[in-house]
Amino acid sequence: MFRSRLLLVLIRIALEPLLLTLTSHRSFGFSTNSTPAAANVIEASKQLAAYTAVDQHIKPEHTSKELIVNAGLTLGDVDQISAIDVTIDGADEVDKNLNSIKGGGACHLREKVVAEAASTFIVVADYRKNAEFLGTNWAPGVPVEVVPFAYVKVLRDLKALGSPHPVLRMAVKKAGPIVTDNGNFVIDAPFGREDMLDPAAVLTKIKLLTGVVEVGLFCNIVTAAYFGNADGSVSIRKADGIVEELAPSSS
Repeated sequence: MFRSRLLLVLIRIALEPLLLTLTSHRSFGFSTNSTPAAANVIEASKQLAAYTAVDQHIKPEHTSKELIVNAGLTLGDVDQISAIDVTIDGADEVDKNLNSIKGGGACHLREKVVAEAASTFIVVADYRKNAEFLGTNWAPGVPVEVVPFAYVKVLRDLKALGSPHPVLRMAVKKAGPIVTDNGNFVIDAPFGREDMLDPAAVLTKIKLLTGVVEVGLFCNIVTAAYFGNADGSVSIRKADGIVEELAPSSS
């Protein structure tokens, strides 16, 4: 319950200043297949958006779609909206330069499309995701979406790039590997600290491998990150280098 309330506070803190710069016709993107997270985003955005852009992994059977419609927002998709004003999403880890790892839920391709389509991309997360370097707290490594017939070849390629033990991600509630909404597999490829000092270079090297569809490294696209701390305070890190600390909310 505390984390849910804190997430809602983070989202509101992140979005309120943006209202001053957005027009009356606003588009708002978010990427989540978590119903509680979706509910928090929608609750915070009811008065913010004429349209809500959602990535395509929110399927009709997901409660998220019903929440959007019931909130009175117009449900859209990234290919239906000319421009997204703001996209808000979580992250598995964020470094001091706002590079982030996403893909723990195997949706990083669609999440990256929605993020890159937005003028402003905001990350909200709890303090455990706040790190100086990527790979500090997120142990599985860099999520890499690959076409199924090439996964063995890509595993070899990732080892050649310096990943000590890339692994094909396996499903938990069914036999076999995780299959993304795009029909692909996901490889988790950890890299050492030296490599992760320059995650953009790692991203480029992996993306150039034949068989790779998308990489769960989001580099140079985050506008600001809002971290909820254990005491209820909020740490804000912005792309221009500004760092702010907000005291716990009394509400």
